Amino acid sequence: MANFFGYFSNDIGIDLGTANTLVYVKDKGIVLREPSVVAIDTATRKVRAVGAEAKRMLGRTPGNITAIRPMKDGVIADFDVTEAMLRYFIQKASQSFRAPPRVVIAIPSGITAVEKRAVMDSATHAGARKVITIPEPMAAAIGVGLPIDEPAGNMIVDIGGGTTEIAVISLSGIVFSKSIRVAGDELDSAIINYMKRAYNLLIGERTAEEIKITIGSVFPLEEELTMEVKGRDSVAGLPKTIHITSQEIREALSDTAATIVDAVRTTLERCPPELSADLVDRGFVMAGGGSLIRGVDRLLSEKTGLPVTIADDPLSAVANGTGAVLNDLSWLMENV
Repeated sequence: MANFFGYFSNDIGIDLGTANTLVYVKDKGIVLREPSVVAIDTATRKVRAVGAEAKRMLGRTPGNITAIRPMKDGVIADFDVTEAMLRYFIQKASQSFRAPPRVVIAIPSGITAVEKRAVMDSATHAGARKVITIPEPMAAAIGVGLPIDEPAGNMIVDIGGGTTEIAVISLSGIVFSKSIRVAGDELDSAIINYMKRAYNLLIGERTAEEIKITIGSVFPLEEELTMEVKGRDSVAGLPKTIHITSQEIREALSDTAATIVDAVRTTLERCPPELSADLVDRGFVMAGGGSLIRGVDRLLSEKTGLPVTIADDPLSAVANGTGAVLNDLSWLMENV
């Protein structure tokens, strides 16, 4: 029996996100948490950096080096670069393994069969012995500790970098799910467009993300915030500094937030009546980096009339869910 359990010890779980990739190693927990960014030499296509080091290069590379994000809207946009990124993460997480690891990867519930196959092929070519996929909302629900095996309604809203995943789960199965390609990246784009439109200020992705984290909100704050933003004046072409408020950013994010609200309401409308009754008391749980935006829980609670809880560690929910699956031998044996 010891050898049998040893066979499963080389397993890792991956939350292959548009913005960040997290790797969970069985019996060790989350061992790696890095941006899903790769810096490549444009002439040779050779990988120069991966993860945090590559993200520091975004928008700041010389002409022969390009820092790119190979995942877009939760799916692979560049197969070769994604494979190189996965190989780096898998090798870094499995240095002590004697054999190639088996990998559980969380994927968006709304991707096509072709997109799913691309993820599995990338992981296989990157060194995985066996690849098992799990729907992202299911992994998130497991990761936040929802009692998904009960005959009752459990609802999860996972706002990631590229997709927002919403699902109603009962008896360990997804009753209804909705996946929209509107999430953290769209919020960043909304900020970039607002700054250009309102101030003729050109800013990059990193600055937009910093604004979102520092003063971003989707619901009125008790005390509004301000910050200084530096960029390039699109008219004069010179560096420029301005001061902005959280009210302005809330206005910039309003349309994107409304799209997410509509997706949540659609899911609730498609929920069977008996499970809807459960949700009246239970409400739903939020996970993913997008759930950390100020007021998103209050906005969704106001628009749906349900209690909304933000997970204790929303950024790690999906990765922890893959880890729980690694520890469930019955799930693994079904997928061997």
